[in-house]
Amino acid sequence: MSSAGAGQGTGAFPAEDAALVQRRTIGTLVAAQAVGALGITIGIATASLLAKEISGSERQAGLAQTFQVLGAAVAAYLLARVMAHRGRRVGLALGYLIGALGAFVAVLAGVVGSMALLLVGAAMLGSTTAANSGSRYAATDLASTETRARALSTVVWATTIGAVVGPNLTGLSARVARTLGIPELTGPFAIGSIGMLLAALVIWLRMRPDPLFLARRLAGQPEQADVTGTSWGRVGAAVRERPVLLGAMVGLSGAHAAMVAVMVMTPLHMEHGRAELRIIGVVISVHVLGMFAFSPVVGWLTDTVGRGPVLAAGGLVLLVALLFCRAAPPGSSAQIFVGLFLLGLGWSLATVASSTLIADHAPLDARTDVQGAADLMMGLTAASAGGAAGLVVGSFGYHVLALASVSLALAVVVAAVSVGRGRQDRESVLSKE
Repeated sequence: MSSAGAGQGTGAFPAEDAALVQRRTIGTLVAAQAVGALGITIGIATASLLAKEISGSERQAGLAQTFQVLGAAVAAYLLARVMAHRGRRVGLALGYLIGALGAFVAVLAGVVGSMALLLVGAAMLGSTTAANSGSRYAATDLASTETRARALSTVVWATTIGAVVGPNLTGLSARVARTLGIPELTGPFAIGSIGMLLAALVIWLRMRPDPLFLARRLAGQPEQADVTGTSWGRVGAAVRERPVLLGAMVGLSGAHAAMVAVMVMTPLHMEHGRAELRIIGVVISVHVLGMFAFSPVVGWLTDTVGRGPVLAAGGLVLLVALLFCRAAPPGSSAQIFVGLFLLGLGWSLATVASSTLIADHAPLDARTDVQGAADLMMGLTAASAGGAAGLVVGSFGYHVLALASVSLALAVVVAAVSVGRGRQDRESVLSKE
C-alpha cells in the first residue's frame, strides 16, 4: 500500500488521526518555509555582486550562486539519506542549521575579502535550499494521489512569504551592516541566518509525529529504512521499473537549470545599465513571486488536468520568458521585469508537475533515495548552467546566455511528452494503488 492509502488508516492508527497529522505537517512546513525562504532569498540579489566585489572579476560573479546550487545538490542527496533513517524532522532541521552556519561564513568572507571562504559559505547555504526543496516532498508523504500536487504546491507557495520579502530587505540589510561594521553586501546574509535558525526551530519542535515514519507504519513497513544497502541501486531499480521517473527528473532539471542560469546573472546585467540595488531587489522579488505565488493554482491544475500537460506548459512559458530576457537592454526595463516574472512562473509549472510525478511513482521503500537523486540531478544541472552563465555573459553578453538557455526549456517540453498526455499519468498511478 502506498502513502496514498494513508487516508484509509491501518490497525490502531485510524484515518482521522492520519489526516490530522497531515494537516499539522502542512502547517509546520508552511511556517518553516516562510522564514527559511527569507533566509535564502535575501542574498540572491547581492550574491553575484559580493562575489564580483571580492574577486574583482565579472566572470567570477556567478560563482557564489553556482556554489550555492552545487551545495544544494549535494545536500539534497545527503539529507535524503539522513531522512531515510532518521525521518523528515531530523533531515530538514539539519539542512536549515547548516545553511545558517553558511550564512555566517559568507559574512566572514566579506569581512576578510576571501573568495574561497565565500564559496564555502555559499555551498553550505545550499543546505537550506535543499531543506526547502525537501519540504515539498514531506508534504506528500500522507497525501492521497488526487490531492498530492495541491499538498506539495501549498508548501511551495509558503516560500512566497519569505522569498518576496527577502530581496526587498536589501536596504534594511545595508543599514544593519553599517551598524555591525561589516561590508554592506554581507548584510543580507547576516539577516538571512536568523530566518534559517527559526526554520530549524519550527521543524524540530512541531514535526511530530514524523510524516515519513507514519507513512511507512501505515504501509506495514519499518519506520527506519535499512540504509546499509546501495542507495543508487534502489534508485536505478525504481527508474527501470517506472521509466516515467526519468522523464520527471529531466523536466525538473531542465527547468531549474534554465531559471538559475538567467536569474543569477540578471543583477549584473542590470548593474551594467546603472540600475540601483533597490530596483534589482524588486526585479528579483517579482521573479520569486512568479516562482511561488501561483503554485496553489498550479497544484490544482496538476491534480485536475494531469502532470504531463502542466509540465509542457512550464516548458513553453520558459521559452517565452527567455525571449523577453534576450530582448532586455542593460539596466531596468519592462522586458527584464516581464522576462524574470515568466521565468519564475515557468519554473513553478514545471517544478510542481515534475515533483508530483516523482512523489507519485517513487516506491515507498526507496522514496527518499529517489527524491534525493532527483534533486541531486536538478542541482548539478543547474550548477553547471550557473557556472557557464558567468563565462557566457563575460565573453558574449546576457542576450547570448538567454538564447543558449532555450535548449534547456526545450528539454522540459520533450520530458513532458515522454511522461504522457492528458490523464494517462494519473491513471497509471491509480491503477497501481
